[in-house]
Amino acid sequence: MKKYLLLSLIFFISFSIFSQKKETLIIIESENVKKEISKSEFERIYKKNNDKDKIEDVKTLEEYLELFINFKLKVTEAEEMYLDTLSKFKKELAGYRRQLSKPYLSDKNLDEKLLKEAYEHMKYDVNASHILIKIDEMADYKDTLKAYKKLMKIRKRVLKGEDFAKLARIISEDPSAKKNGGNLGFFTAFQMIYDFEKVAYNLSENEVSYPVRTKFGYHLIKLHKKKKARGKVKVAHIMLGLKSKATKKEIDSTKALVFDIHSRLKKGGDFSKLAEKYSNDKGSAKKGGELQFFGVGRMVKEFEDAAFSLKKDGDISEPIETNFGWHIIKRIKKKNIEEYEVLKPELKRKVSRDIRATKSRKFILKKLKKEYSFKFDEKKLKEFNEVLDTSIFNGDWKIDKAEKLDGNLFSFADKNFSQKDFSKFLFETQSKNLKKIPVSIFIDKKFKIFTDKKVIEYEEANLENKYDEFKYLMKEYHDGMLLFDLTDKKIWTKASKDTVGLKKYYSDNKENFLSEEKVEINIYSCLNEKVLQKTLKLLSKKSKKNFSTEDILYKINKKNKENLKIEEKVYKRGDDNFLDKMKWKDNFFQKKDDKTIIEVKKFIPEKPKKFAEVKGTVTANYQNFLEKKWITDLREKYKITINKSLLSKIKN
Repeated sequence: MKKYLLLSLIFFISFSIFSQKKETLIIIESENVKKEISKSEFERIYKKNNDKDKIEDVKTLEEYLELFINFKLKVTEAEEMYLDTLSKFKKELAGYRRQLSKPYLSDKNLDEKLLKEAYEHMKYDVNASHILIKIDEMADYKDTLKAYKKLMKIRKRVLKGEDFAKLARIISEDPSAKKNGGNLGFFTAFQMIYDFEKVAYNLSENEVSYPVRTKFGYHLIKLHKKKKARGKVKVAHIMLGLKSKATKKEIDSTKALVFDIHSRLKKGGDFSKLAEKYSNDKGSAKKGGELQFFGVGRMVKEFEDAAFSLKKDGDISEPIETNFGWHIIKRIKKKNIEEYEVLKPELKRKVSRDIRATKSRKFILKKLKKEYSFKFDEKKLKEFNEVLDTSIFNGDWKIDKAEKLDGNLFSFADKNFSQKDFSKFLFETQSKNLKKIPVSIFIDKKFKIFTDKKVIEYEEANLENKYDEFKYLMKEYHDGMLLFDLTDKKIWTKASKDTVGLKKYYSDNKENFLSEEKVEINIYSCLNEKVLQKTLKLLSKKSKKNFSTEDILYKINKKNKENLKIEEKVYKRGDDNFLDKMKWKDNFFQKKDDKTIIEVKKFIPEKPKKFAEVKGTVTANYQNFLEKKWITDLREKYKITINKSLLSKIKN
């Protein structure tokens, strides 16, 4: 947690671009090192972390300069100790780099467009049917064209009036079509593969699409209905399940029981308890029958319709029958589609796991290949048809077969890749039991994967050179991680493990760990002035007569138990204005008002707390002590030179 807190506090992400002209503002040097820090680097970090609109503790330029120098001294020390060469450091920094590079390897405008499109789809539920002709993703052109033409003929038949459902039952290669006539029911965003979903949402009611290609093959889609989304509902249910081969007696007894339970619920029965006792859905039964929020297409139609038909929270359905048995449903809560900005984080997560994510990558690859003048030699690529055979589909292809291929295959930017590079890729990525397709198709697809990979790798490796904001960001993460690692070693871990040092620090600074002055008091609340005067009189004799609090209470309340009430409390300075003005000494009392007397029973002066009581505070203070000492040592070790003329050009 400390690491992420440190990174977020010191280096929250910003994308300001500053001049690359290097004007040295600070020089940090010792016998072994000389580090020059530019004006632009300091100015960028100063303005980013000292934004008056975003932080309360705004520093002056001089104050921030001191903090910045302290930071750079620690980073310089870490580099002198070669902490940035450790494999653990390099691995972690590479992980951060992969995360930070993602926005640069996709198109922001397209990403936002996909998010908004998904949100618009979520606002509606659509009901559609389809006819599927299966085609493998790696199928050749002839098979692909054959499937496309077949569906185009079917489309013409539908447009001439033939029944879509009937044709789906006969022709569709989706096994469920035999039962449902190709009808997929209502669905919403992310429930169908993206290309299918997009076409379905853009159809008008009763319109039939042209063939749509997905990873499953070609689809013909007919839209039946598009309506405003139902939103999501949270329900509890009591389920009495039935086996597929249940006897008539079992069916009748289950039905009788479900209606009996429903009758008990109508008379005020506890839904949760009845669910726990009777429901066969053991996962939800122990939670009173509660299910997670669900929307359209997540439950069987009968259950979904019954759940969404309940008008208000707490309503209970009539018993309904599904393929699973009988259910009684209780509505707990319903919510409509939330605003875009509220759903945006969830949409991002879903899009990143969806095929939509590849759209942005394809777009950026196309853009990069154009930017870097990507070229390939088609003739050189076709030569692989002569050396690659079906052994590649079993993982048995030998790279020796391509040893004579050594020409330039493709190039972009300042990079050239040979046939040998591609041969090596084919050899190293082959695997067993691949579906056999024409070798030429396989080569084309593998070539695209290889070239895409190389273009992305090149772009990723050059982000620092291409984008100043990325370069600065990586520099900040690099320095921030070094700062964390060394601070952990020098301060945090040392303070927590150095028991001897901790106890010595505590012993030398006991005056900083004092308990507060406190008083144990009795508050005498009197019924009236007469009772108050009588109580004061008894309190004045308390020491001499050796009266206890119980004695006073007994004497005053002899005739009326409401005369006097006594409350014991402990107070410290600042808790009560009246008490702060009283004398804090044992056995002292004073009238507060016409009905209240305060008695100080015992004064507890401040004193050093035991080490065990204040170990956390001692550790924190010891860390601060070590930090200050460390800074002093670093400032003695390194010579610091500041270009004050340049500094004066930076505005507060």
